[in-house]
Amino acid sequence: MGRSRRRKKLPAEPVEANIESMSHDGKGVVHIEGKATFLVGGLPGERVRFLYTQQRRKYDEGRVVEVLQASPERVEPRCAQFGICGGCSLQHQAPAAQIQTKQQALLDALEHLGKVEPETVLEPLLNETPWGYRRKARLGVRDVPKKGKVLVGFRERGSSFIADIEQCHILHPRVGQLLPQLSQLIEGLSVKRQVPQIEMAMGDETLVLIFRILESLNEADRQALAQFGAEHQIEIYIQEGGLDTIQPLSGIPADLNYRLPDFDLSLDFLPIDFTQVNTGINRQMVSRVVEMLDPGANERVLDLFCGLGNFTLPLARRAGEVVGVEGDAGLVTRGRANAKRNGIDNVDYFTANLYEPLEQEPWLLQRFDKALLDPPRSGAQEVLEHLPKLGVERIVYVSCYPGTLARDAGILCHQHGYRLVSAGVMDMFPHTAHVESIALFEKG
Repeated sequence: MGRSRRRKKLPAEPVEANIESMSHDGKGVVHIEGKATFLVGGLPGERVRFLYTQQRRKYDEGRVVEVLQASPERVEPRCAQFGICGGCSLQHQAPAAQIQTKQQALLDALEHLGKVEPETVLEPLLNETPWGYRRKARLGVRDVPKKGKVLVGFRERGSSFIADIEQCHILHPRVGQLLPQLSQLIEGLSVKRQVPQIEMAMGDETLVLIFRILESLNEADRQALAQFGAEHQIEIYIQEGGLDTIQPLSGIPADLNYRLPDFDLSLDFLPIDFTQVNTGINRQMVSRVVEMLDPGANERVLDLFCGLGNFTLPLARRAGEVVGVEGDAGLVTRGRANAKRNGIDNVDYFTANLYEPLEQEPWLLQRFDKALLDPPRSGAQEVLEHLPKLGVERIVYVSCYPGTLARDAGILCHQHGYRLVSAGVMDMFPHTAHVESIALFEKG
């Protein structure tokens, strides 16, 4: 048996390097003696000093400790804990440059993974401000005696520790500015060491906080939580076990909903339901989807991975009929209720796991003119073969991960006879490396 190769010991002192590019997760990329190193806090074109933080077989990791020659894209991060907290990765890059980086990441993925190129690159969708946009989030909680307080916030980058922050600038201000008060609240509970997380869900007006509790609350705890909710106009929920144990502290369910004014719609949802985190971008995105799909009054539209109707119901305002398919039976129930509540009767919903064989599904026996795909990160590969058989001539694909969109674009174009008409990005998650994108495909 041959000897294993011993890794070269990395320098303990800062190393100078020129940053060549940016990785998909927002790190600067350099090559040291041919080996890639990914640097937290670096931007392309910069000369920096960095410290190694991790050695791996195929690549190393590090963090920038000094910028010797700054990129014109560099800005001062708003958060004092940027680089430590894992909630953001791009606050050091100007917002306009962030979105261009994401657009290029999408185009690169389409070219290299899907071997396709859009005929038109769409203008990015942007909010007026890239701050205070998050209405859904999961915050970690930990009692830290050495700091003399309970920490509430996102976890530190690459760590299980909770970042010690006083304010989060990407969370909606109703929560982002409330972290010290949440810390004090939990500090006063008898179960302060048994509260591992708080989940945030917010509609247009109503804010819900779900406290994960590993031990039962006593009466004083309940009163403290109720008083906190009343003072800050927050609906408090408690989760003592699995998702089925989530209950409002008061016993009265919160009235959670969001509006889509362009379509005269209001959609109800539960705190645990999937909804988009950025209301402003979601409204723009829904309008762009409907514009791109352009359903006619006599056309039938298939909405796969339809959720509770975020796209289904707006499409139904324009189309002759819309069929929504979703794997989560609870979301289908909410989708049907939302259709009824908004006076929409040209929608039919089906529950189906779109990652399993679908040959027995009744909606596969129907014909459709157009289709919308809005899959999770894993993409929609399993359903693509059905679209041309259903007669679909136009597809709009909304994606939360450019890698799987690129893969699926290649399949649609090279195997099923569609062409990539247009593609672009939407700034759903400013200051993070997350890329939300949209693409239009047409047959022939």
